[in-house]
Amino acid sequence: MPEKSDSSVPASSAGNLLSRRAFGGLAGGVGAAAAVGGLGTVAGAPGAAAAELPGTGERAFRAAPGRHSRRPNILFILGDDLGWADLSSYGSPDIRTPHLDRLARQGVRFTQAYAGSATCSPTRFSLYTGRYPGRTKGGLAEPIADKSVGLAPGHPTLASLLRDAGYTTALIGKWHCGYLPDYSPTKSGWDTFFGNFGGALEYYSKLGLAGEYDLYEGDAQYKDLRYYTRIITERAVGHLTEAGRRDGAGRRPDRPWLLNLNFTTPHWPWIADGDEEESAKIVRRIKAGEPGALWHQDGGSLAKYREMVEDLDRSVGEVLAALKHSGQEEDTLVFFASDNGGERWSYNWPLSGNKASLQEGGIRVPTIVRWPSRLDGGQVSHEPVFTPDWTATLLEVAGARPDRAYPLDGTSLAGYLLRGERLAERDLFWRVRGERALRRGDWKYYRGKDGTDRLFHVTHDPREQADKAAVEKQLLGRLRAAWEAVDKDLLPYPKG
Repeated sequence: MPEKSDSSVPASSAGNLLSRRAFGGLAGGVGAAAAVGGLGTVAGAPGAAAAELPGTGERAFRAAPGRHSRRPNILFILGDDLGWADLSSYGSPDIRTPHLDRLARQGVRFTQAYAGSATCSPTRFSLYTGRYPGRTKGGLAEPIADKSVGLAPGHPTLASLLRDAGYTTALIGKWHCGYLPDYSPTKSGWDTFFGNFGGALEYYSKLGLAGEYDLYEGDAQYKDLRYYTRIITERAVGHLTEAGRRDGAGRRPDRPWLLNLNFTTPHWPWIADGDEEESAKIVRRIKAGEPGALWHQDGGSLAKYREMVEDLDRSVGEVLAALKHSGQEEDTLVFFASDNGGERWSYNWPLSGNKASLQEGGIRVPTIVRWPSRLDGGQVSHEPVFTPDWTATLLEVAGARPDRAYPLDGTSLAGYLLRGERLAERDLFWRVRGERALRRGDWKYYRGKDGTDRLFHVTHDPREQADKAAVEKQLLGRLRAAWEAVDKDLLPYPKG
């Protein structure tokens, strides 16, 4: 008798059923854990996270309802092109990330979290607007590479909505949602900005893709030729110290705050702190007019990439130490993720694909959330979530209202995280030029650039190797129709 198809379970709830059966008590042992996809580590790998090994500390996610606190400060940290398994807590066999691993132990580590898109600027659009990138003209650029488009100042953003709700707002690091004079964080809801406008820059000279100098404070250039990761880490530490400063009566500021801290690490060029000779070579090539010099196609190595990721980890550790020292740690929600999947030096096992692809390796990202006053630590969640969900979540916990004229595409996770509610049934949708994807429960519909529709049970098969399209034709048809229903409401891509 043939095995009963998983499609007999309502697809939108299959992920929830799996998470409770397979992970609630981890009773199946190491063999069962290793057999289930989407785990985040390979059992037995150096640095493997405890959640996938019975009896070693991490436990399946459970909310702690009934606890209350003030509206949280929000520290939202993004790495740049950091791969799915580039953290030791996600299974990297070589890279050591003790500070981010500690953050995960103190909060919730997500094993099936996704970016809003497969490249830098569309994901940032999905975070800042809480909507699919294809709802805005600027979000159609994958990624933004010139001054023709950006995040329109009139569009409500996470920052503008939180500011309206009484938050102070700041963005430090990479913006990549448009260039001056028309686009800027300070035109889109952030009170202050310090960082770079473009998608990449040379870490010492601050030269961008077109050879322009790209380090700004507000809308004015800021000269500092030190290593970029050091600069923005230092600026973030100073910002947090000031945010926690007491007045003459010993009171801290009453207003909560949002800080978006967007690192460029470990995005190319592959330059670690101290690599000034390699920096000088790239600068000479940029100034000589060599196209694509900043892409550093002939540079980098696994060892260099490890240096950069471990430097990112140390930098996050410095920022978290400053937060703790400021006395604000308990009431601050800290979020860490990557803006998309990893590039050519990343460790993505067992996922297929990299940045720019809608395969799992292009969009599934390490994601950690910590809020000491409301969330128990040492937990792991296997629920599928993606970037727009976090926008909706942060607005809810901050007591901010979305703009009715710009409805969100994400689902707030506040009920799930804080009150133990079941996640609403929904689809996760992605679209990039030449590719489409939709996830519903355990299933993922995917069409690549070859135009072939594929169907994967990504919980069992995160590597996307067992195409079920031929044996699950009705399910494939339903998911394809769902994708097309969303797509018809989005802006079309410009021709050419």
